[in-house]
Amino acid sequence: MLEPMDQTTTVRPPAEAAAYGGPSWPARKASLADELGSVWSRCGIDSEYATLQAVLLHRPGAELFEVEDADEHLMLEAPDAALCGAQHDAMADAYRANGVQVVYVDPGSAPPNQMFCADLFAMTPSGAIVGRPASTVRAGEERWIARRLADCGVPILRSVGGTGTFEGADLCWLAPGAAMIGRGLRTNSEGAAQVAATLAEIGVETLVVDLPHTSMHLMGEVRFADRDLAFGRSGRIPWTALEALRRHGYEVRFFPDDHEMVRGFGHNFVTLGPRRVLMPEGCPILQAAYKDAGIECVTVELGEIHKCAGGIGCLSGVVTRERVAG
Repeated sequence: MLEPMDQTTTVRPPAEAAAYGGPSWPARKASLADELGSVWSRCGIDSEYATLQAVLLHRPGAELFEVEDADEHLMLEAPDAALCGAQHDAMADAYRANGVQVVYVDPGSAPPNQMFCADLFAMTPSGAIVGRPASTVRAGEERWIARRLADCGVPILRSVGGTGTFEGADLCWLAPGAAMIGRGLRTNSEGAAQVAATLAEIGVETLVVDLPHTSMHLMGEVRFADRDLAFGRSGRIPWTALEALRRHGYEVRFFPDDHEMVRGFGHNFVTLGPRRVLMPEGCPILQAAYKDAGIECVTVELGEIHKCAGGIGCLSGVVTRERVAG
């Protein structure tokens, strides 16, 4: 039998309960950026050159055995899958040897271009912007990146939607409060506008520059080696981009050998820290130019992966760098 209710029990009115905003209500006052390292993982970037701390990679595997028609998969030649995996392992080892944390995304059954993680998201000081690849061949790759970022505690500020297309290799940081987006084959006007709007919400000014015909990404036209040093591709870097770099205090040097860029991907380096880069072997002219600029070069062999139409920068989703601001 039910016992009668104790008539002496006092029920607090909603105004006094924390659940309804009473005196004990624990208000969340910190910004998202302030919560990095507590609620969220410590992540984010505000430059292209500060010390690299973490990258997101996908090791190519069985999916490359399916590549017979290179054009069908947006590649230059059909690669040797086993050799690509071994070369990717060597790159990951080089990152670890240089103090960089390597995190993997593994969808299980991956499409052939999943390894090019830099295309699938871009990091900001407050979290990630998940891209939307421009080709139907790569549609859906961003799902696995979004899941892995979330699993790692990385906040996702936006996923590009609608008819917008955006690939992370089309965004670079000029300074902590200034970014540049390349509009062209892989990032359209709507995608660029969505990304710029998200950056504006966190106080970042954005310059959109138009890429030349046959340019894959902004990453292929300009790279950063230090706070005051960038490299551009002569005759292809947009004039507005060149002006912006100089306005932000960069000396811009030009890559000296087009052949080593097109076939050797020697310009597609990742900056490990100020004047220190990870680049592919087999590019002696470019390596000499970097050394002439006071840059230390760490090299790995990636010739087989280059058949897939990408290099170290394309393979490496940068998640965390030391902060320049704050």
